[in-house]
Amino acid sequence: MSMPAHGHNPGFLAIVNDAKKRIKEIDIDEYKRLLAAGEAGRLVDVREESEYAAQHAAGAMHLSKGTIERDIETKFPDKGKRLVLYCGGGFRSALATDNIQKMGYHNVLSLDGGWRAIEASDLALEPPRT
Repeated sequence: MSMPAHGHNPGFLAIVNDAKKRIKEIDIDEYKRLLAAGEAGRLVDVREESEYAAQHAAGAMHLSKGTIERDIETKFPDKGKRLVLYCGGGFRSALATDNIQKMGYHNVLSLDGGWRAIEASDLALEPPRT
């Protein structure tokens, strides 16, 4: 069986595309505009711990896709706080955004392009953990 674009399976892409109907996505340029205006809120990395440890955007908090629903209310009790979620390319962050919106968070954005867009931009990165 051949793999679709990005190496993702059709079932996964179907649930991501369904989630994207209900969420707001922004691209890296919009994120940088929000950041410059002081309106970016908190950047949340939803990748796996090993991905986060390898390198991440400066100041990003880690709440992996596997734990964000469990821990979000403890970390961010204010459900109106702006959160910008990113993963590797924008797929897992779309799913996480959809889920936490279902939990009552109403100011959440998913960064389309995710880590790859951050890495290709001029945003500050934190070095790998050793």
